[in-house]
Amino acid sequence: MLTSLAIRDIVLIERLDLSLGAGLTVLTGETGAGKSILLDSLGLALGQRAEAGMVRTGQPQGSVAACFHLPADHPAQAVLAEQGIEAEDDLVLRRVVQADGRSRAFVNDQAVGVTLLRRLGALLVEVQGQHDQVGLADPGTHGGLLDAFGALEGRRNAVAEAFREWRGAERALKAAQEAIAQAQRDEEWLRHAVEELSALAPAEGEEEALAEERQAMQQGERRAEAVAAALSELQPRDRRGSTSPSAALRNAARALERLPAPNEEATPILAALGQAQDALAEAETMLERLSADLGPDPRRLEQVEERLFALRAAGRKHAVAVVELPGLLQSLTGRLAALDAGAERAAALEQAASAARAAYVRAAGALTAARTEAARRLEKAVAQELAPLKLERARLHIEIAAREERAWAADGQDRVTFLVTTNPGQKPGALDKIASGGELSRLMLALKVVLARGSPVPTLVFDEVDSGIGGATAAAVGDRLARVAERLQVLVVTHSPQVAARGSQHWRVAKGVRGDRAETRVEPLDAPARREELARMLAGETVTEAARAAADSLLR
Repeated sequence: MLTSLAIRDIVLIERLDLSLGAGLTVLTGETGAGKSILLDSLGLALGQRAEAGMVRTGQPQGSVAACFHLPADHPAQAVLAEQGIEAEDDLVLRRVVQADGRSRAFVNDQAVGVTLLRRLGALLVEVQGQHDQVGLADPGTHGGLLDAFGALEGRRNAVAEAFREWRGAERALKAAQEAIAQAQRDEEWLRHAVEELSALAPAEGEEEALAEERQAMQQGERRAEAVAAALSELQPRDRRGSTSPSAALRNAARALERLPAPNEEATPILAALGQAQDALAEAETMLERLSADLGPDPRRLEQVEERLFALRAAGRKHAVAVVELPGLLQSLTGRLAALDAGAERAAALEQAASAARAAYVRAAGALTAARTEAARRLEKAVAQELAPLKLERARLHIEIAAREERAWAADGQDRVTFLVTTNPGQKPGALDKIASGGELSRLMLALKVVLARGSPVPTLVFDEVDSGIGGATAAAVGDRLARVAERLQVLVVTHSPQVAARGSQHWRVAKGVRGDRAETRVEPLDAPARREELARMLAGETVTEAARAAADSLLR
C-alpha cells in the first residue's frame, strides 16, 4: 500500500510529508483549498504528465516521492526484476519537475524513464475521478477482473498453457516448411555438392597428414640425391675410361707388385692399399644399399600432391577451410536427407499443430462458458449495489464477444467489455461514455465493492465520488467505501460528512497565507478536530451545537 507521500514546491505546497495507513483515508476542506493538488502530486509520482505550472512560483524545481510497501508476490516485483532494479520491501517512485517543465523520474533512487514510472504506477494505484477515470474505465482490464471475480485463474492458466503449446507447434511447423522450401530451391546444387564431396571423401585431419607425408618424401628425395652424388664419386664418372677411386687403388697395387724382389718397403704400402680397397668397397656397398632404401616413390609423391590439390580446391570452392570439409559434407547430407524426408516430417508437425490448436480451442471454449456464467453473477451482484447509490435505473452489461482467430491470445478467444446503461431502453455503452462524472464514480464504486477481492491494484483513489448526492445516498457511498477499504487501501476526496465520518484517517486541506504568499496545508485531525470538521461540513460557515450533535451521530 501507499505508506507516505512527500511533496516539495508543487503549486501552493512548499513542504508536505504525509503518512498513510490501511483502510479508508478521507480528505476534506473548503472548495479551492487545494485538495486537487494532492491528487495531481500523486499523479506526478505515478508517471502522469508534468507541466511547468506545477512548480511553485519562484522555485527552480518541485518534487514528489510516493513510498509503497511492496509484498514479495506483488506484480511490480516482476517489473523491477525485469529492469534490473533491486527489489526491496519499500518501493519509492520519485518525480522531479523543473521550472521549464522538464522532468526526471526515479525508482528507488535509480534514474528511469517516465514510461516505467507509469507502468509501475498502474500496478499500484487506481484513480477514479470526476473527470479522469483510470483502471476500470480501461477495457483492457475487464477480462482479468471478470476472471478474478469468477475465480477462473485455473481455467485461464490452462488456456495460456494451451496457447503456448499451439504457438510452439506452429513455430516448429513453420521452421520445417521454411527449411524444406530453402532446400528445394537449392536441391540441384545440393545434390551435386553432396555427390562431389562424397566422391572426394575428405577425412578428419587428412590435409595435415598428407602435408607431413609430402614434406617427409621431399626430404627423402634430397637425401637420395646426396647419397647418389657420393656414390658417383666412387664409381666411374664417364664412359671414356675415367677410373673410379677403387680402380685407381687396384692399379696402384699392381704397379707396386711389379717392383724387383725383394722389396720390403712395398709390403706395408701394398697392405695399406688393400685395406683402402676393402674400406672403399664397403663404403660403396653401404652407399648402394642406402640409395636403394632412400629412393622415393615418384608416383606416391604425385598422388599425395594431387590429393592435397583436390582437397584445397574443394575448400576454396565452398569457402571453407579443408579441415571443415568433412563437417560440410555431413551438413549438406543432412539437408539433403531433410529434403527427402521433409514432406513426412512436415505432415507430422502439421498434425501436431492441428492437435494443439484443437486443445487450445477446447480450453478457451471452457473459459468462455465459465466467463459467461460469471458475467451474469457479476451483473446481478453489481445491480444490488446500484439502488442505494441512487443509480437504481443503471445496469451493468458484460459483453463477451468472440475475437477473430488472428486475435486469439493467451487470455482466450473473447473480448470482455463492461458496458452500462443509466436509463431503461438505452443502448449499452462504454463506462466513460454513457455516465456523467458523478454517476461514473458511483458505478466504479459499485464495481469495486464487488470486485475488491480480486483487485490486482492495492490502492484506490476516489475523487468526489459523492458529487451531487446527499443524505441516504451519501451514507450508502460511505458504507461501500468502508467495505472496499476492508480489503484495499482507499483514499477519497469528499464534501460529504456521511462519507468523511467513515474514514479511519481524516485529513483536512486548508489554504492560508504566509507572508505575502498563498499556501496549502494538510493536517491530520484528532477526534475533537474531526468532530468540528464534520460539523462545519454539515452546518456551513457557522457551526452550531445541532451540527456538532449531528456530527457525533455520524461518528457513532
